[in-house]
This record gives sequence, structure tokens and C-alpha cells, in this order.
Amino acid sequence: MSSLPTILLQARHLSKSFGGIRAVEDVLIDIPRGSITGLIGPNGAGKTTFFNLLVKFLPPDRGSVLFDGRPVHHLPPHGIARLGMMRTFQVPRVLSRLSVLENMLLAAPNQRGEQFWAVWFWGRGIRQQEREMTDKAMTLLESVGLERMATEYAGALSGGQRKLLEMARGLMNDPKLMMLDEPAAGVNPALIEQICGYIGEWNRRGITFLIIEHNMDVIMSLCDRVWVLAEGRNLVDGTPAEIQSHPQVIEAYLGSE
Repeated sequence: MSSLPTILLQARHLSKSFGGIRAVEDVLIDIPRGSITGLIGPNGAGKTTFFNLLVKFLPPDRGSVLFDGRPVHHLPPHGIARLGMMRTFQVPRVLSRLSVLENMLLAAPNQRGEQFWAVWFWGRGIRQQEREMTDKAMTLLESVGLERMATEYAGALSGGQRKLLEMARGLMNDPKLMMLDEPAAGVNPALIEQICGYIGEWNRRGITFLIIEHNMDVIMSLCDRVWVLAEGRNLVDGTPAEIQSHPQVIEAYLGSE
């Protein structure tokens, strides 16, 4: 009986240029299964571009991505998502004119009602699946404190609540890896604490996280290991304590005197 690979996500030599600008160059990263890993760096370091390369929102110029023991850099974004690799965005992408619950249900995978012939032949099964998906969505909304807003337009949510909705929506797919792009950005301190609590709880339930974040308090409190990018390249990696006091990291953020 084969065991699962210890490294859930492995990227090697990922590179991307836009015209003559090298946004990401020869970057590598290892994400252990079950970990919470941070990805930090000054503005313009290439962090979000690197995220986009991992999930194939952007095609890499070169490099490879291995997820759960198999290469995925040749797959389209939806194919990668189906394998259990989900991401959120720095500015949450919610469907403002749909309800919070409808946003959740749209993310549910393998819906029988989307198949033309299934509507005619499997009506009872479709209704049963819809009930199950609604129950799952409401349970997830309750877990992030949004159940009371299930019937409200998603556009009525605050920025922090939209981030919670986007994370909960990703959980509809039972992901193995959640990639969060600045979950604390623009969020009030009380809600940041709640978001960190949810991430910790979901991690204890078996979900691996890769987090881009500028808030070092979040990185220090959550992460097992931190990778640092600067000018599109790997700078250093280590524990949060090692990173916080590393001279190269301090220079990258503050500049040399």
C-alpha cells in the first residue's frame, strides 16, 4: 500500500516575463502536507504572479508544478481545482447580485442538475443532491458566522465578510490545499483574529494552506514555515522567527542604508 507524498505541492524553476520584465524567475517552493506555509515579500516581489502560475491562471514560461504526487502545470485551472487546489483573491470575487447561499451553491462540484439528460431521468436524485449541497453550504456559512446573511445579496457584505464567503465557497470543493491571497488585507483587527481562528481550525481538520500576507502578526501566529520572494526570486525560507530577524529579509523590506 503506497503512502501519500509528504510534500503536497512542489514547484520548480517557475518563471514568467511580461515583455522585458521578469516578474517571476526560477522560483521554487515546497508545501508539506498538513502545514500552514507563508509567502511574503515586498510589493512587486511577484507573489500574486507566482500564485497565478501555480493554478495556471497564467502559463509559465518554464518550470513545473507537482501537486499530490502528479504534474499539474499542463492542466487548465478548472482541472487543477478539481484535484483539490483552490485559491482566493486579494480582492474577493463574489457575485454581488446573487445571494450569499447562491454564491456557495455555484461552487459545488459535480452537480447532476447541470447535465441535460439527468434533469429528465434523475429528478429525484438531483433534488436529493441539491438538499445535501444546501445543507453543506449552510453548515460552512455557519462556521464563518454568515448563516444569518444566507439570503442577502453578496454585494451587501463588508470586505472582510466577502473574504470569509470566498474561503467558505472554496471549502465546498473539499480542497486539499487552500491558497489565500492576503486574507487580512483591509480587514478590521477583530475580524482578522476570527479569520486566523478559522484557518487554524480548518488546518486541524486536514486542509493545507499557502498564504500570501503582509501582516507579520498573522504570519507569526499561523505559519509553520515562511518563504520570501524579492524581485521575483527566492530570497530565503525558514521558520517565522528565523525570517523575522533575517538580515536579507530586513534589507528587502526596508532597503539598505
